[in-house]
Amino acid sequence: MHSVGDTMKVDDFDVWTRAELEAVEAALDAWVPADAPAGVGLAMRYGVLDGGKRLRPLLVLAACEAVGGNREAAMRAACAVELIHAYSLVHDDMPCMDNDVLRRGKPTVHVQFGEAQAMLAGDAMQALAFEVLTPDAGVEPALQARLCSLLARAAGHAGMAGGQAIDLASIGKPLDEAALRDMHRRKTGALLQASVLMGAACGRITPEAWAALSDYGSAIGLAFQVVDDILDVTQESETLGKTAGKDLHHNKPTYVSVLGLDAARRHADELRDQAHAALKRSGLADALRLAILADKVVERHS
Repeated sequence: MHSVGDTMKVDDFDVWTRAELEAVEAALDAWVPADAPAGVGLAMRYGVLDGGKRLRPLLVLAACEAVGGNREAAMRAACAVELIHAYSLVHDDMPCMDNDVLRRGKPTVHVQFGEAQAMLAGDAMQALAFEVLTPDAGVEPALQARLCSLLARAAGHAGMAGGQAIDLASIGKPLDEAALRDMHRRKTGALLQASVLMGAACGRITPEAWAALSDYGSAIGLAFQVVDDILDVTQESETLGKTAGKDLHHNKPTYVSVLGLDAARRHADELRDQAHAALKRSGLADALRLAILADKVVERHS
């Protein structure tokens, strides 16, 4: 298990986290419009502002910092990946998918605004992500294209959307660990991995370091889902901010149902170790914040 170092380093991480979360929230507040037609902007803002762990933006910003990258590009990438994540939650919660009524401790968007408005808000958030990545100035066109490519591939049929399709098609069906891993590497892991790589793309990095950060992102992406499955059966809805036990209720295969609770916990620790090993291979001079984020993923309680 990785040690996060002395108290000073942990305190520094907490200070950094608070500052970055405030910066991301301010940027999202500025970029997500309230005045979009027919109230869709209000639904967009409801779905993305004032809630969530913002893990994906923190990964973007920590990776950018580790490679000495372009801060403006990284902040745009951080907000873009959060917009994609938030839109996916809006759609996932709808009756045609997971049919959930609680998200981030409040009613889901379709409960608050209606199904049609929720669908349109999610669509608009997805498009806004790529608008944010392509400003008229401040980010080189080649970097804009790279960031758009990384995000689109992670969000689309080969990544998040494809994983969600597998998830819905797997209800009530037995999956072995390999099939479960493939589903979650797409559904959850791809966007977390892309967050790391989008941050890394904002700076100069060797192919070896890029491959190592890709492995790091892959490991924590899967670890996040393993822990999510554990929390779904060990925590209350009030703690999670979303409906607890819904995977069991919907008869969905999870790491807990496939491996068992103790084995799932061990697997999360193994994935954390893989993430730290990848960071060591990267050769980056200061990847401490990425290392602590890997610990936070596994040790979280909500």
